[in-house]
Amino acid sequence: MAENQEQNQEQEPPITLQEFFETIPPGKPVNIRSLIRESNYELNTPLLHLYCQNGSCDGIRLFGPTNTHTLPKNGPVDKFVTYICRNCRNYTKTYSVMFDHEDSNNGRAYKYGEMPPFGPHTPPRLNKLIGEDRGLFFKGRRSESQGLGIGAFSYYRRVVENEKNRILDEIIKVSETIGASKELIDELTAAKKETQFTKAIESIKHALPDGLLINGNNPLTLLHSALSEGIHDLSDEECLAFAQDVRHVLAELAERLSELRKDDAALNAAVKHLAQRKQKNSNKEG
Repeated sequence: MAENQEQNQEQEPPITLQEFFETIPPGKPVNIRSLIRESNYELNTPLLHLYCQNGSCDGIRLFGPTNTHTLPKNGPVDKFVTYICRNCRNYTKTYSVMFDHEDSNNGRAYKYGEMPPFGPHTPPRLNKLIGEDRGLFFKGRRSESQGLGIGAFSYYRRVVENEKNRILDEIIKVSETIGASKELIDELTAAKKETQFTKAIESIKHALPDGLLINGNNPLTLLHSALSEGIHDLSDEECLAFAQDVRHVLAELAERLSELRKDDAALNAAVKHLAQRKQKNSNKEG
């Protein structure tokens, strides 16, 4: 098996070191072109576009290496390569990598791991919605990033099942705030008593407020549609597609819940301010 993996690696076209750092998950040996600068065997570290989680950035930013690395003339070597955000000059990303260059400036690289872990950024609002199951969710993200559909779908399903009541509580709070019907709120409250997410959603008959709908669809119904699928009946590719659907719907639901709460807070502040102004004017007239 090791020989087949090595043969497959040799057949794969080489990629740049930038592509390796930005897009390749740990655990996969990759051919790299222009790995070193031939004149001095220095690692040809590029600039990277990575997500900076620092509060002043919170977006894709340009990262640069913090130092240089020289590789030996022959044989593999392990290196820690650290990058820092060039915007905030505070947030860093560190890679643990094995490098092995050939007689030319090309070579191979194997990523042991990286910190923060490999995978797309998770929005803070979604982090809040999934509560104490962030660890499971991040395992799902890493599985999804590596194309492991069954693993990703299993982790996401477990997160939604575990956090069912938190999700329903957030929807109840928003529904009460924007004046949704008592019948809907009673159904949402009763659904919390169901142990399974799919059964809980099936018990809700009234429509959610328009502000929570995603392209006109109930997000709870969309999640139910994905999670009601039997994992043993699906291929890994199908599981991956469903896992991505679940993540996208959860992220959008978290955004809509947050936006509705923010809009309501702004409205309450405006009403309070105008009411105080009106009272002040009345006192003056009196």
